Amino acid sequence: MLIFVLVIGFISLCIGSGGLYFKEIISGIFTKGTPEFSILFDIRLPRIILAFVVGGALSLAGVILQGIFRNPLVEPYTLGISGGAALGVTLNIVFGIASIFGTMSMPISGFLGAIVVIIFLYSLSINRRILKMHELLLCGVMISFVCSSILMLLMAISKTENLHGIIFWMMGSLEQPNINLIWMTLFVSILGLIASYFFCFDLNALLLGEEEATHLGINVEKTKRALFIIASVLTGVSVSVVGIIGFVGLLVPHFVRMFVGNDYRILNISAFIVGGGFLIFCDTLARIVIVPLELPVGVITGILGGILFIYAILKKRLIFG
Repeated sequence: MLIFVLVIGFISLCIGSGGLYFKEIISGIFTKGTPEFSILFDIRLPRIILAFVVGGALSLAGVILQGIFRNPLVEPYTLGISGGAALGVTLNIVFGIASIFGTMSMPISGFLGAIVVIIFLYSLSINRRILKMHELLLCGVMISFVCSSILMLLMAISKTENLHGIIFWMMGSLEQPNINLIWMTLFVSILGLIASYFFCFDLNALLLGEEEATHLGINVEKTKRALFIIASVLTGVSVSVVGIIGFVGLLVPHFVRMFVGNDYRILNISAFIVGGGFLIFCDTLARIVIVPLELPVGVITGILGGILFIYAILKKRLIFG
């Protein structure tokens, strides 16, 4: 898996609209101050790092949520967290907040929108310190619909220039010029991966059901709350920085399980690595399909993800009948 990521990352570093030849790339790697060096390390490499950590974060969030819900169709965007982030960014664009406080206000608005949804979901679904997972899922789906409806209302009354910005952000883009946001996303993603390993045995026990996990000595409610917060923060940070990139958190966990099984000691890190590599691959395609123009990466993940997900379902049917 690491070899796959390194190969995809190197190909992505070498390919782009800059029109660099292999000889120029090799010389650019070792020569500071040249245009080639700037293209490779100031533009392409930060984008590759961002693609890796966002893909890894969304895949890990998908693995965690599918584990605590014991539902293979749950993904990071099912719970309405992405809808809250999208609504926060849309309000920022519509009211011109970015023109007053700068572009950093957009990811902050997205993260605040995601946090509001997380707190609202948690407060609705907690009952006597017990997190009701079925209520959490239903409330999340409904919140997602409400956010989408408000979003469409705002788009209907927005100016043309604002509408373009909203639509482009909603389709997802890894073109993030702020290096501090990239390092922040990297830090949160790695921290989330490390935190998830404190609950590997708990997630393995939850595969048997909540009652059986309790008999095995697992504090089920504490585990559910902690894992829900980890997955929500990973999703909220990712969406607020790059926009809505679908199918990564749904597709990658299914594919990884086909090869490594359901042991979360292996599954967590595997999903993180493969998710990062998958998003790097999709972003590379988005940059070169219609050169010199660039497609939103969410378009590529949607098309590829849908096709590959259908393939995974059909293959499981053939294997297991």
